[in-house]
Amino acid sequence: MESTRRRTQHSSNGKTSEHMEQPAQWGRAWEVDWFSLIGVISLLCFAPFIVFYFVMACDQYQCSISQPLFELYSGETTLLSIWARSPSFTWSAAKIYAIWVGFQVFLYMCIPDVTNKFIPGYVGGVQDGARTPAGLINKYEINGLQCWLITHALWFANAHYFHWFSPTIIFDNWIPLMWCTNILGYAVSTFAFIKAYFFPTNSEDCKFTGNIFYNYMMGIEFNPRIGKWFDFKLFFNGRPGIVAWTLINLSYMAKQQELYGHITNSMILVNVLQAIYVLDFFWNEAWYLKTIDICHDHFGWYLGWGDCVWLPYLYTLQGLYLVYHPVQLSDAHALAVLLLGLVGYYIFRSTNHQKDLFRRTEGSCSIWGHKPTYIECSYQSADGGIHHSKLLTSGFWGVARHFNYTGDLMGSLAYCAACGFGHILPYFYIVYMTILLVHRCVRDEHRCSSKYGKDWKRYTDAVPYRLIPGMF
Repeated sequence: MESTRRRTQHSSNGKTSEHMEQPAQWGRAWEVDWFSLIGVISLLCFAPFIVFYFVMACDQYQCSISQPLFELYSGETTLLSIWARSPSFTWSAAKIYAIWVGFQVFLYMCIPDVTNKFIPGYVGGVQDGARTPAGLINKYEINGLQCWLITHALWFANAHYFHWFSPTIIFDNWIPLMWCTNILGYAVSTFAFIKAYFFPTNSEDCKFTGNIFYNYMMGIEFNPRIGKWFDFKLFFNGRPGIVAWTLINLSYMAKQQELYGHITNSMILVNVLQAIYVLDFFWNEAWYLKTIDICHDHFGWYLGWGDCVWLPYLYTLQGLYLVYHPVQLSDAHALAVLLLGLVGYYIFRSTNHQKDLFRRTEGSCSIWGHKPTYIECSYQSADGGIHHSKLLTSGFWGVARHFNYTGDLMGSLAYCAACGFGHILPYFYIVYMTILLVHRCVRDEHRCSSKYGKDWKRYTDAVPYRLIPGMF
């Protein structure tokens, strides 16, 4: 593993300031109480069945999430009969999924990025990650946009010229593929768990809580790797699930065309708005190295299984719903959804761009026409190094501490509103994203408070709201 270790030197007189003598520490610092343990075990056992329930509801109950419960309560059906009616694991689905994952591994590992050489403004190739709690700075091969472009070029070439497989192949094998994704999700999580004990990539960045279930779920290793470049966190966060996201939506669109002879404007909106989000992710993949997923989360079941199963199955519920319930929106409704999605994306991207610009220029830039204001911070890594950082308080970052999440939630609501108001199932996404991002705010601020100590209090005094100015 290629990495660098950096330490801040003492001043020329050999002294540091009083504030620097006892800097805060950071890293995963949650205590595992009994309530948390029950939640962890429940998720490990039942999360796959939550995913199954939503997909099954569409397969058997026209996307009604209440009807199965009513029938179970009244005795009209049983869990065994629901299970028996659901498609099971098939070797053809396993073959499809193995080819898919293998192809993404090949693109990730074997084709160095060249898109950064001819796409203006795109940052790809070898890039530095953020400093880990142990003081390491890992290097990454950023080629996600290239992987996405190659994959989708082949998809469209097949659909229009080669006809190797049907464009509806994903939808047609959706539940059998779900069992395959679960197998990979638990397998990679288990491998990462065992690897952390016996052959960790960097033992200094391992975090053991003493609770085996929490270790398995939240991960032990910070950046597990195989060889020099295969980084588990970057691959599973940014490959097969997110690359597949837009292909899954295209498969839904093809199925709607096959079933009804036309494609609704709601399906087009879902495809376009979510494609913008996916392409933004890959365009800014180098920036993504500085986000909470890479900078703070250890790699365990939470990321491994979540990226393999939860993301591709529950983030695409809108398109799945529209296959079973095609919705043609009025022009006014469609325009409102489009504007909500685009404004949300603008806030999301502009907020993140302001932070990235501020970091790259170390504050020597202009935000909203003015020199940015910020809070000076210091922190200590596990290797004893003293480091300095700046927390931006200008632009959108002066409006709320996580205003990028606010934009993300606006976009999430747009995906759901594109499906009309006939069913609650498409709105699972906005409910889930609200819970996820509020929880992420709490986790992020817990870590920042541990990392920056008193400096974090100065920052929260300067920017008092998390998501919504004047409210939260």
